[in-house]
Amino acid sequence: MKTALTIAGSDSSGGAGIQADIKTMTVHGVYAMSAITALTAQNTTGVEDIMGVSEEFLGKQLDCIFTDIYPDAIKTGMIFSGGQVRIIAQKLKEYQAKNIVIDPVMIATSGATLTNVETVEALKKELLPLATVITPNIAEAQELSEIKIKNEQDMITAAKIIYEKYGCSVLCKGGHMQDHANDLLCEKGELQWFQGERIANENTHGTGCTLSSAITANLAQGKSLEEAIKFSKEYLTGALEAGLNLGRGSGPLNHAWKIGRT
Repeated sequence: MKTALTIAGSDSSGGAGIQADIKTMTVHGVYAMSAITALTAQNTTGVEDIMGVSEEFLGKQLDCIFTDIYPDAIKTGMIFSGGQVRIIAQKLKEYQAKNIVIDPVMIATSGATLTNVETVEALKKELLPLATVITPNIAEAQELSEIKIKNEQDMITAAKIIYEKYGCSVLCKGGHMQDHANDLLCEKGELQWFQGERIANENTHGTGCTLSSAITANLAQGKSLEEAIKFSKEYLTGALEAGLNLGRGSGPLNHAWKIGRT
């Protein structure tokens, strides 16, 4: 059985973070493992509190995983501190990790900043150059490329800048664009669009986590990056179309929508 590791924060409401990643990886048929960066007290209406784990403890989690059940693919999500970024980068290099998907969780759909400047700078310097692919949303792509993104041509320019800066493939997600939900892949300097259907569903909590963990699971199974993205977008569309409606705020997706279907 293929294996995948998620390095991210816990979401007590189950819609995003570690919980979303494990659900997604499991329904994709891979064995999911986790290294937790932080605990959050949150639900569909927002985050009440957050408690980061120590850098030493995070490192021990990673040692235990890599020395026993070696992951075929790895994703990172929310990282609590610059020190955590450095520990993660150190361990990924030490254990010669492969198929690394980095969801650079920095800026939420609402525009709220989710991490501090030190962590963002450490992410840029230490972790992004190790990635197989990074999956920024529009706001995060603006931060990484240092340009404003208003249309598809801007997405192309930003993806090229990010690729040149960090030397990894970039999936610039268009879900925050008003007129489309198309994603743009820049792989080895080549561009490819993945068309996305905009689903009339306001319950979108955890979409970024879900897409990146689906890509990770597909890479673990030996699919090419292009195939992994194609199948992952189809899965995400199905999870949105399933129309799960839980909670008083922006609710979670139905990660299990494929179970029982042929």
